[in-house]
Amino acid sequence: MAKFAYRAVSAAGAVTLGDIDADTQEMAVAALRRKGLSPLELTPAAVQTSAQKVQSDGKSRSAVTKTIGELSVLISAGLQLDRALGLAIENIEHAGVRASFVQILTLVKEGKPLSRAMAEQTGIFTPMAVAITEAGEADGQLGGALERLSDALTRADDLRTLIVTSMIYPIILTVIAVAVILMMLLFVVPQFQSLFASSGDRLPAASRMVMQASLLLREQGLVMLFASVIGGFALRQWLRLPAMRLPIDRFLLGLPQVGTLIRYADTARFSRTLGVLISGGVSLPAALAMAQRAISNRVIGDAIAKISSGVKEGEGLTAPLAAAGVFPKLALGFFRTGEETSQLGPMLGKLADVLDRDIKVRLQRLIGLLTPAITVVLGVGVAAIIASIMAAILGFNDLAVT
Repeated sequence: MAKFAYRAVSAAGAVTLGDIDADTQEMAVAALRRKGLSPLELTPAAVQTSAQKVQSDGKSRSAVTKTIGELSVLISAGLQLDRALGLAIENIEHAGVRASFVQILTLVKEGKPLSRAMAEQTGIFTPMAVAITEAGEADGQLGGALERLSDALTRADDLRTLIVTSMIYPIILTVIAVAVILMMLLFVVPQFQSLFASSGDRLPAASRMVMQASLLLREQGLVMLFASVIGGFALRQWLRLPAMRLPIDRFLLGLPQVGTLIRYADTARFSRTLGVLISGGVSLPAALAMAQRAISNRVIGDAIAKISSGVKEGEGLTAPLAAAGVFPKLALGFFRTGEETSQLGPMLGKLADVLDRDIKVRLQRLIGLLTPAITVVLGVGVAAIIASIMAAILGFNDLAVT
């Protein structure tokens, strides 16, 4: 069975790109028609090379965003696409991203559209990026389309960086708390264990618990560590099962503070992606389908998928969103205003800006709650260990007399 790259148009008039597996080209065409797509272009998919396999990490995303921004400036200045690509490639430092853009330049020189060349670079460009680029090619405003794409990618990277950096301090504090408690159980408590060895059951219950925990940790520590690693890996794989994602995402949405933060973050990503796509000339049904992929929470994503199906059949957007109850009330006002004024794209961009500012405030509030909470847990743990030892020492004379 071979893989074919296709460019097709849906019944709603939206142009889509992708790959399909089929034995022959005729069978691929038939499969596309069964999906309601009319193929415009169908070619055997190129075999992936190592240059096309770029790991999606922070450095690669940053390099792609920077290159797209430079490309938009060069094209808007009047340079031909191949010349602009050649100049942009010279400034790329990331080896994998550079190789991908070199491949794009080769394909463009062979006559392929930029959007088609981008779609063939596996794992480096999102469907949103390809769709915005194709829309820019269709209306002859490729420079402006790439500028909108660069802005959307930059804002997404900024939000991702904000979340990661905000969690660094609580994580470090948690590690320190665990390390301090472990050091006390491994090195401090054993200093007193021989002193109380003959006291046996006459020690306070708290003291016996701490002594037993210290003994267990010293004798079975490596086994417990190994079991924790295996258990953590198994739990991670179990949580990744498709059947588990929906209940987990529903549980996360119900958590205080965390659920609201997830809801706002997904709404911001969805709004910005949808707004950029609509402003770039992508039809609303196709834009909804692509913007849905920017949502990380399955509960919200499934609700958007149902709404997208309704929009294809001619239904509105704001009323189904309000009925689904997955977006904040603040977002519904922006959607309604944009829909009523036929300015949905710009309004969604403003909504994303408002939500981004709100997310920053909520993150700071969450960090403000986590930091003292972790500190209190650390203090309570250390105080409990010290108190159990002191209780045994203060009662040692009584134990010796009896």
